[in-house]
This record gives sequence, structure tokens and C-alpha cells, in this order.
Amino acid sequence: MLTLSDEECIQLIKKRKCFHAEVNGGSFIVKIDEYTPLICAAIHNGQRLRAELSKLFLLSKQEKYHEEAPYTDELLSSFPIQLIANDSRFEYDLNRAKALSTYFKRANQKQIWQKSLTPKQRLISHQKHESFYKVLEAIVSVIEKQFGNAIVFDIHSYNYKQRDENTPTFNIGSEQIDVERWGQVIKHFERQLNKIELPNLDVSAETDKVFHGRGYFISHINAHFDNTLVLPIEVKKVFMDENSGELYPLVLEELKSGFKNAIGESAAFFMRRYTKKKSTQKADMLSSNISPELLALDKKLFSLCKSVETLNYINPINLLAQKNRFLKKNSYISPNFNYKQLNINPYKFREHLYKLPVDDVADAGIQQLYRHVIDNLASKIDLLASIGTDDFVYNSLKYYGEPNHTDIANAQFLLHINDEQEEDDQLYFNADEAVDYFADQAKAWGLKCKVEKSAKIVAKAMVNNEKALLLINKDAQFSKKELHAFAYHELGIHMLTSINAKKHPLKVFSLGLTGNTHTQEGIAIYSEYCSGSLTIQRLKSLALRVIAVQYMLEHGDFVKTYHALMNDFSLAKEVAFTLTTRVYRGGGFTKDYLYLTGLRDILKVVKEQPLDNLLVGKTGLLDFDVVSEMVERGMLEKPIPLFDISYASSGDKVLNFIVNSIK
Repeated sequence: MLTLSDEECIQLIKKRKCFHAEVNGGSFIVKIDEYTPLICAAIHNGQRLRAELSKLFLLSKQEKYHEEAPYTDELLSSFPIQLIANDSRFEYDLNRAKALSTYFKRANQKQIWQKSLTPKQRLISHQKHESFYKVLEAIVSVIEKQFGNAIVFDIHSYNYKQRDENTPTFNIGSEQIDVERWGQVIKHFERQLNKIELPNLDVSAETDKVFHGRGYFISHINAHFDNTLVLPIEVKKVFMDENSGELYPLVLEELKSGFKNAIGESAAFFMRRYTKKKSTQKADMLSSNISPELLALDKKLFSLCKSVETLNYINPINLLAQKNRFLKKNSYISPNFNYKQLNINPYKFREHLYKLPVDDVADAGIQQLYRHVIDNLASKIDLLASIGTDDFVYNSLKYYGEPNHTDIANAQFLLHINDEQEEDDQLYFNADEAVDYFADQAKAWGLKCKVEKSAKIVAKAMVNNEKALLLINKDAQFSKKELHAFAYHELGIHMLTSINAKKHPLKVFSLGLTGNTHTQEGIAIYSEYCSGSLTIQRLKSLALRVIAVQYMLEHGDFVKTYHALMNDFSLAKEVAFTLTTRVYRGGGFTKDYLYLTGLRDILKVVKEQPLDNLLVGKTGLLDFDVVSEMVERGMLEKPIPLFDISYASSGDKVLNFIVNSIK
């Protein structure tokens, strides 16, 4: 961060330069990442007193802290233009006129200063006050000139525990706002604030309930600018203990995310209503730049986690030998699978993971995305470290979850469907022929990848994300329709998202966001539907995976599950073995139920909005909104599907009915 004078800041602002700087010895901070119509200020955030005043100050640290507004800078951290006060309001109050800014003689009936401040001491404080408003005027002037209008959010916090009345979480002060002109923006902002959800707290937003917006900050801007709206907002100190100063981090994290959305949406509404930019969206109010702090975090995360690929460790290395042994021994002795050794120290991995500098990322939504990924990776390393042990199934439940009653009901519904009339595509292709087919399809789609046979995978086909390699089970056979379906599934989705992920400067999309298995498999199965190659038989195979996971959790015995699947569903030995192996590898692998639930959830989403942005990499529905926002902001390259993935009828009335009956 630069150290600049107010005049140096103003010259940079006039040239529309982006910068971060401490101004006039650090009395306040200016952050400009991009010039947008949205400006945010936290003028009571500071706690700093210069040395000569600190000696005269009588209040305790706790008493002083009680009257300030700490963490309000965090609430505006996502936005591209920020003004943040570092000096305490006890030295000079930026929300009072300059001549009255050093007014504090008493606070809560307590004397503040040992003796009155001298004219020289007051002059220094007044100069800082004047400096702040010079820089503020320069920013607003440039924004009004560029955009025609500007909107400023003046963010404060307030103490509430000693109030008898029930007070709102958010209070907008409108007394100095031209309500006739700007009233619709106030109402919109209040509605957006009411949408915020905080852990274990009821949330409400009101206008002029506790505070009326009578401060000097809005007065000053109103006096100098005609086309700038200032919205003073007081936030109840629910994110901290107002007496002790103890922070509640989970509340603050959700509050930051909620504020980002409420302010961004309201600023976009303001621009649509009062300028010619009628298509303005929240993303237009945010910076398109990827900060150095975000790049540094992403680089460290990728370096730490790039080799943590579940299937590299979960697939048995002696699969073929154990399969032959099992099928030849009357299928009553459970396979004894061996696995690749984990070359990661799980204890050091978790330690390094939670030391990553996530707090350095200013944007609340992106910060949450990385927190989700880090928590997910911590669970993933627990899973990998327990492969082959009794703990594995519990870690699998933690990481992937388990089928609930609805999932099982969906599976049973599909398995009771009569598919005897479905066309039976009996023309089979071996692994070599499949390799040629997939290689040709990849070339036709312009995918730069390799296709090879493998004896080390359980599935018929699997993409190795790191190597952009499609592996084909050397013993697999495919019908013509299966080849078509697998091409869309493995190449059209899994390979595409692997390749797309490598295009971005942020490598987290190669590692995989939280819930990426559920989401990516859901899209992949949905792509089979889009291609016209999804069959009732295929849906039944997904349903069987759900039942297999259920049996595994109930029986905990490979042989019992194998024979239960054989007896209950008349499966061929090879099919039953593969299905059972899929859910018992590692010690009890629950992932397979996610294919059907993923399809169900993707179908719900695609009927409401496009899926395209989920193709930027290994994304998940949990962070879909943030990913889409990053695409709209230009931080991520807009993905282009290889085929139409918008929702449409397949043309098969029976299949449509079945697919849409999955709840």
C-alpha cells in the first residue's frame, strides 16, 4: 500500500488511476480498484489516536472501543472504491463539521481529556478532517463526470444493549435525502437488507427507526454535488459484543456477504433508474480485476493440493486379480483390495491448509468460496488418509453424504419401470474401438486431449483431469448408444471442464469447488439427456448405484451386498461385481448415489437459469452465484458449451415423464 499526501491522491484520481494508499500519515485509507458509480465509506472505523493525544486520553480501551465502529471497513471490503478512517472519532469526528469535529469533552458522563485540547492540537485534527473531505470531493467529482450520477454508502454501527426498544439490524437514515427524487432507491435498499440471513439471528431493516441520517458526511456531499445520493446506514453490533469488543466471526462473514449483495444490487438499481445504463447489474458495480492477494492465495492453495485426486488413490491397484479370484471362487470370499500409498502427510497438509491467507481476500463472496474449498479439502484428506481402514466409510459419509429417503424412493421408482419395449442396442464395440471413437469425437469438438486404455479403473471410462486424459477400461464393451452417451458425458462435460479450468489465472477451478462431484456428474448425466442418448436402462443403472450404497451402509459386507444385488435385481455376475466394487472400494465409498441426485438437482436449476457458467471448471452449485458473478465481472473467461445444454423436451414422452418425476 502506498503512502501519499491528499494532493498526490487527488492527482491520481483526476487521472483515473487505481491505487491503494494511506493518506496523511495513515489518517485514512483510499482504495480504488476500478472507477464505478459506487463509493463506500467507513468514517468511524478507526481507533487510532496520535501520541500527544493518547497521553491525555482518560477512557479505558474498552470504553473507547464501545463508542467507535470497528469492523465497518470489513462490511465494505468487496467494493472497488473505499474510504476508510483510521483515526478515532475521539480525535476528530468526520461526521461533524470541521469546526465541531473535536467536540468530545464527555462520553457516557465520563470526562475524556485530562485538559482541553490546545488550538494547535485542534488544528492538526482539523487539517486531517479537511484532507479527508478534499479526497472525497475529488472522487465524487470524477464519478459524477464519468457516469452522470454516483451513489455513496455511508456505513456505521451502533450499540443496542442498553436500549429498551426492539431495534432493527439495519437502520437507513433518510432525513437529509431528497425522498421525492431518490425514495425508490431507499425502498429497494431496505428490501435488499431484509433479505440478509445471519446465523441464529432475526434480521430486519427499517428507515429512520433509530437514526435519521443527520450527520455531516451526507450534508457535505449534498452541499457540493447535485447528482450523488448518500445512503447513511447503521448496522446493529450483532457481529460483536459491544461491551467487550469480542468478535463473532461467523456472523461477520455472513454479514459481509449479505452487504455485498444488498449494496451491489441497490447500486445497480440506482444506475438503471437514473442513468441511461438500463442493463446495469450487480457485477457492473464490482471490480473486474483479480487482486494480487487473491492470486497469491490461489497459487499457494493449488501448489499444496494439486495432487490430491481421490480416484488416484481409491481405485484398487490389484483390481483385475481380485476380480478373477472372486468370480472363480464361487463369490463367497470378499476381495482383498490393495491401494496406492498416500504420499501426503495429512497432519501437515491440514496445518498448511488452514494457514492459507484467506483473510487477505477482500471480496466477501470469493473469500467464502475459498473457505468452502479449504474446508472441503480438509475433509478430503481425512477420506484419503483412511483408505482401507474402518474409518473410511465414516469419512466418506462426511465428504459425500448418504442417500436419504427421497433418493432411495427415486431409485426404487426407476427400478420398477418396465423398459422391455426400449430399443435394445446390441451392436457392441470393444475398448480399442471405443478409443478410436472417442479420439475422433474429441477432435471434432476441438478438445486437446488423449484417449487410452487402462486396466486400473473400475468404471467403463474416466477422465484424468490433471493429464487431460480419457481412460477406457480395457475390458469394457459399449453399445453404439452408450458410445454416444459416454462421449457427451466424459468428453462433453468432464474433459471440457478440465480444459476450461486451465484457461483461468485462478487454479481453484482445476482443484474443484465444494460439491463439484455432485454438480459435475449431474451435468454429465444431463448432457446424455441433451444428446438424446439417455435411456431408461441408464437411469436404472444410476438407481442401482443408489441402492448399492444403501446396501453397503446396511450390510457392511461385500459378499452380502453382491448377492443381494444379484438376487434382487437379476444382475449378471460381472455387473454385480463392478457395482459392488464401486461402493466398497476404500472401505465403503458413498459417492455413487450422487449421480442420480446430481441429475435431479441440475434439472431443477436448468429450468430456471442457464448452466453455462458451471462449465468454467470443476464447479459446484453451492458457489454457482459467485462463479457466475466472476464470469460477468470478466474475472473468468465465459465458457462455451460444445452443444446446447438449455432445457428442452427430449422428444420421448415416456422418458420426459420419467425424468421429470424424479423428486
